[in-house]
Amino acid sequence: MAVQQIEWDASPPDACRGGAVAIGNFDGVHRGHAALLAEARRQAEALDGPAIAVTFDPHPIELLRPGQAPPQLTTAEDRSRLLLEGGADHVLVLHVTHELLALTATEFFTEVIQKRLQARALVEGSNFGFGRGREGDVAMLARLCDLAGMRLQVVPPLVLEGVEVSSSRVRTALTAGNVSEAANLLGRPYRLHGTVVSGQRRGQKLGFPTANLERTATLVPGEGVYAVRVPHENRVWPGAANVGPNPTFGEEARKIEIHLIGYRGDLYGLDLGVDFIERLRDTRAFKGIAELTEQLRIDIERAARIVGEVRT
Repeated sequence: MAVQQIEWDASPPDACRGGAVAIGNFDGVHRGHAALLAEARRQAEALDGPAIAVTFDPHPIELLRPGQAPPQLTTAEDRSRLLLEGGADHVLVLHVTHELLALTATEFFTEVIQKRLQARALVEGSNFGFGRGREGDVAMLARLCDLAGMRLQVVPPLVLEGVEVSSSRVRTALTAGNVSEAANLLGRPYRLHGTVVSGQRRGQKLGFPTANLERTATLVPGEGVYAVRVPHENRVWPGAANVGPNPTFGEEARKIEIHLIGYRGDLYGLDLGVDFIERLRDTRAFKGIAELTEQLRIDIERAARIVGEVRT
């Protein structure tokens, strides 16, 4: 299995050609995407060829409408890893340029799918769009595949609780702080990535040192206190996270503070991934340090019960 980052007009390695291909942004790699990957895996086995997931970097919206792209649900590294875990033999990350986005649907099919990927089967969702301005749809793709003698398998939307699973639905759940719903849609806990920076060390003075995250690379969940898990040093640490201001001290700036239960090391400067498991409560002001400290103790004990012990 491998991840290849290439220019859109470059020829991929031979191992990535002549198989079953699924193309998309795959933001979040949610359960709907998992259904696509599973079908691509089946098609690849039937063809005795590779299962290839093709995705894009940067997101096309970043070039078409700079500054309007929604926050990503996965880093590029996590997205590729999840696609491989979901059944792809190889992940091709195409470098998005204005030239790529200017291709018509027919040109994209001919230049990328036929000429470079030499695809023998395509697996896409029913709302798949391709080519300049997403002019191509599944009906057009079916005609092109028929003319090319290529298999096309259209996977219907995955519906949970009467609503289609989508990246936008995951974002809505996370923005509301509903990390349990987001996990149900994703098929795993949501992971936030950020860099640990130096804070005011109030948590340390209270007996609950925290890692303060900034430069977050993925969507920050809504304000609240959460039970979390933090993979670090070949272990998974239970923890409690606070997302939001610190009104007890009159601070309105939104912060992301993570307490790793039982951890005693130095995290400053590290890139950290935090898995959000369950929302515990709202953020709120307390009457004083004693009341705040007691609530922090309760939050951490509850998080420990939910998340469990340190795992190796």
